[in-house]
Amino acid sequence: MLHRRKNPFFQHAEAEYFIATRGGEAVGRIAAIHNRLHNETHGDRVGFFGFFETVREQAVADALLDRAAQWVALRGLDTVRGPASFSTNDECGLLIDGFDTPNTLMMPHNPPWYRDLVEAAGFHKAKDLFVYRGGSMAGVIRVPERLERATRIVRERLGLTVRFLNMERFDEEVDLIKALYNRCWEHNWGFVPMTDAEIEHMAKQFRPVVVPSLVPIVEKDGEPVGFGLALPDINQLLWGDRSGRLFPAIPRILWGLRSRSYNRVRIILLGVVPELRGKGIDALLYQLIWSEAGKRGQGWGEAGWILEDNPAMNLALEKMEFTRYKTLRLFDRPA
Repeated sequence: MLHRRKNPFFQHAEAEYFIATRGGEAVGRIAAIHNRLHNETHGDRVGFFGFFETVREQAVADALLDRAAQWVALRGLDTVRGPASFSTNDECGLLIDGFDTPNTLMMPHNPPWYRDLVEAAGFHKAKDLFVYRGGSMAGVIRVPERLERATRIVRERLGLTVRFLNMERFDEEVDLIKALYNRCWEHNWGFVPMTDAEIEHMAKQFRPVVVPSLVPIVEKDGEPVGFGLALPDINQLLWGDRSGRLFPAIPRILWGLRSRSYNRVRIILLGVVPELRGKGIDALLYQLIWSEAGKRGQGWGEAGWILEDNPAMNLALEKMEFTRYKTLRLFDRPA
């Protein structure tokens, strides 16, 4: 991910990595990021910080954040935003509540005092990101009958058909999702379109762990109009190994996926084309993932993140009996 030649993010961005040391010991780290595609998309001059970790000392946090801000300013940018590692298409936001919740796949999870350090360094709220959970860790629960009935009506009224990811046509499916992804998210705050190379790179990483029945695709008149992507929460498979080493982590993950020794999934992406939003297709996608996960023995799922000012999606999740259980925050400061 950090390799400038191997990660296609660097085809439209640059970054520098800094480590704070004291007495020869590392006490913090940060990345300063210039994502040219973000600024071209939004017409602003925002740089980012990410991969932020520090000991609990304001002086260390200040040194790291100031260094990232200086690097950003030298490139003619007027704002530094973060944390984003590297962008809103990756891990982003600082956890500000829900510290007793499980740390899930591809989501940040930091100590409570990180917020104090960042705010004391002059950062203020840019946007909150809401995260939801549904189901129960205690076992599989059924999709509410009310939701089953409502989504049946949606399918019949709009003439929708549903299918799931076809692994035998994986490359063609990735091409389809490329087109849908940027179309579904293009007007979201902070959204940066993913290039073909980035989506192909992500697909290659996801392929070993993807579960086809957790990737529903909804079509109307033969054309795809929405899709969802949920992945097994492989963090759950690593509870017994905190070494950080590839071995035995990779065999543990592969065995856990094969034996289904997990009961959590994370809904990473869910989108509907703009002209069909507000018609219940989002609820249909959630219902499909929930139902298929239940058949596999997974009874708990995390959905998110969702922008705080996306009332339609937040209300839809609440109506589907999902509960908001943690909040991530992006912060801004003049560079």
